[in-house]
Amino acid sequence: MSTVMKPTTPTSADPLMIDGVAYHSRLLVGTGKYKDMDETRLAVEASGAEIVTVAIRRTNIGQNAGEPSLLDVLPPDRYTYLPNTAGCYSEADAVRTCRLARELLDGHNLVKLEVLGDEKTLFPDITQTLSAAETLIQDGFKVMVYTNDDPIVARRFEELGCVAVMPLAAPIGSGLGIRNPYNIRTIVENASVPILVDAGVGCASDAAIAMELGCDGVLMNTAIAGAKDPVLMAAAMKKAIEAGRESYLAGRIPRKRFASASSPVDGTFF
Repeated sequence: MSTVMKPTTPTSADPLMIDGVAYHSRLLVGTGKYKDMDETRLAVEASGAEIVTVAIRRTNIGQNAGEPSLLDVLPPDRYTYLPNTAGCYSEADAVRTCRLARELLDGHNLVKLEVLGDEKTLFPDITQTLSAAETLIQDGFKVMVYTNDDPIVARRFEELGCVAVMPLAAPIGSGLGIRNPYNIRTIVENASVPILVDAGVGCASDAAIAMELGCDGVLMNTAIAGAKDPVLMAAAMKKAIEAGRESYLAGRIPRKRFASASSPVDGTFF
């Protein structure tokens, strides 16, 4: 009697590990650009995400008393908050923003670092980001860093002690998908910390491709919040992340120039 093997379920047997903490979802989502707090809540719930990133310079998480707070719709006892330094163009601003986030979130040390170098492209300023990462790590922060898709730079961030490296797929909010898949694959192959694609995803197939390249996860905001139906897109992204991860674990067939018949002629009865 043959034994039927049950497929591995990535969400249970294959968790995403960030700084020693296991997460079932490999999709991280932003909380900006939605029409209101209710849509934010519904989209995040549909995404299945456990880690939500929040722009401290743009979102109220308690610093503006009397105004609606994101904490009310996405409670910290249910979600892991990932404060980010969106809108920062210098090391000083980024470090100050992270320290403010730690104060507002009662000592929370996990942060997403981004230091931008250009207002048009929103590409990272690598020199400033490296310096900021070193300062924050020395100050006890657990840094997940947004960077370009340069394998050498990614390795440098890992050597500094970042708990995750997050190369862009394409410019922030562009929806162009992964422009340099071989760079991303090289970063993944040489890393010993989680690699998560951050920025540039536009649709579910982009997310699946990132996962099929071996990325540990994907962070996105605009692709969901900017969709015609953000809640439905969030659900689609959840499925794409899961399917892409399963495809990567299963191992794709090699690419061949010519056909290879599914039903070979050899061994046929007539």
